[in-house]
Amino acid sequence: MQKTQKQSPLDRTRVFLQEHRINASRKPLLVAVSGGPDSVCLLHILNQLKSEFGLRLHVVHLDHKLRGKSSTADAQYVLDLCHELGIPITIEQRDVRSYQKEHKISLEEAARDVRYSFFAEVAESLGAKWIAVGHTRDDHIETILLNLLRGTGTRGLRGLQPIRKWQSANNQLTIIRPLLNMSREETADYCFRHQLQPRIDTTNNSLKLTRNRVRLKLLPLLKTYNPDVIEALLRTARIAGDDIAFLENTARRYAQKLADKHEHIVYVEKRQLLKLPVSLQRLVLRQLIEDMIGTLKDIESRHIEEMIEFLNKPAGKKICLPYGLYFASEYDRFVLGSDIEESFPFPEFTGEYTLKIPGSLNTGGWKINTSLVELPSNISDDKYTAYLDADLIKGELLVRTRRSGDRFQPLGMKEEKKVGQFMIDARIPQGWRDRIPIVCGSDNLIWIVGHRIDERYKVTEKTKNVLRIRFEKIRK
Repeated sequence: MQKTQKQSPLDRTRVFLQEHRINASRKPLLVAVSGGPDSVCLLHILNQLKSEFGLRLHVVHLDHKLRGKSSTADAQYVLDLCHELGIPITIEQRDVRSYQKEHKISLEEAARDVRYSFFAEVAESLGAKWIAVGHTRDDHIETILLNLLRGTGTRGLRGLQPIRKWQSANNQLTIIRPLLNMSREETADYCFRHQLQPRIDTTNNSLKLTRNRVRLKLLPLLKTYNPDVIEALLRTARIAGDDIAFLENTARRYAQKLADKHEHIVYVEKRQLLKLPVSLQRLVLRQLIEDMIGTLKDIESRHIEEMIEFLNKPAGKKICLPYGLYFASEYDRFVLGSDIEESFPFPEFTGEYTLKIPGSLNTGGWKINTSLVELPSNISDDKYTAYLDADLIKGELLVRTRRSGDRFQPLGMKEEKKVGQFMIDARIPQGWRDRIPIVCGSDNLIWIVGHRIDERYKVTEKTKNVLRIRFEKIRK
């Protein structure tokens, strides 16, 4: 049987654009061009296909200021190439080393962050949503191995994806990788055949960079164990990708079902989440984080594992995550958020204040009103309003928060109980307890606001004067 001839790089890119429906209906397509063989090959191919697909190409090139005159020469080469092809270009310089020192990350991470931030800024200025990058199959293999070494979990085994989202502070870019099924050897051969003479980055041979060590040292070593290791890694990536796609779709459904989402906070049903298999718990938590902040960058497997270990911790505990997020445990739910204040039903409250009857007091995020009233025939179920027997209250009427040794007799009970124990039994999260206002007289606690009045101060048929106390949150 005659072998089928392998598709050319041009034809494979055409198929990619068709499969992902990248055409004139899209906004300008940015093309990241470093000047190396891969990105130059990508630009040349897209330029040949732009009429067929109605593409509006715009090149972006960033000088990382890492290689002195070589970086300047790269920028000039890309500029000349774009002028020759008639493609608009945006070129800029950024100080990657300063960014690295400021954020205390590797040079590779710093270069990536700065580069994509630049891309996002250009995209925002042009109204673009897509950027094509020249990652090849070799980059894909190296990424799989790097993720394996870093312990990024099953998701990392997928390596690079043909299409993925990248979220900046103000914009979301869709990254496309049309050359992901081509090798570096093929892109170099394409450039040679079309006399493109791309720039060669000599730092690609430096063993100081982890990715270079993987390419130059680890991969050749692995081939001595398995000559077909590249195919084995690609097969693993495909299987992991299929499995993760199924699990992520399932996790997305559960995330929608279990989560009550607000602007800066998400409440998650504890019992239902704990029923899920651990693998789904991981993906649900990951999905909730991505929904909240728009990215999973800097969210590592160790962060998700910390959350998994935290699921069985007692109520009142919390852990901190990147991006200023926290993950807290309450009695019936978990809380994921960036604004801890929003999860508290009680404003911060400190000090001790005298309540006049009748009177009004604004303090500690509360507006407190007291008045003598007729007992309404139908008392609404308002936990921030209490009706009390005014004649049973001795001395001054005060409001404060709990103190050590506080006791009261909860409505419906025959004996006193420590306030701390009552709060535990009432399943009040620990983080809330010191914020709850408590109304008291000179001799006893009268009302734990939002929860229970004292049995001894309830309104009965013998009550002559009814005191109504109403707490209202002051909206900021």
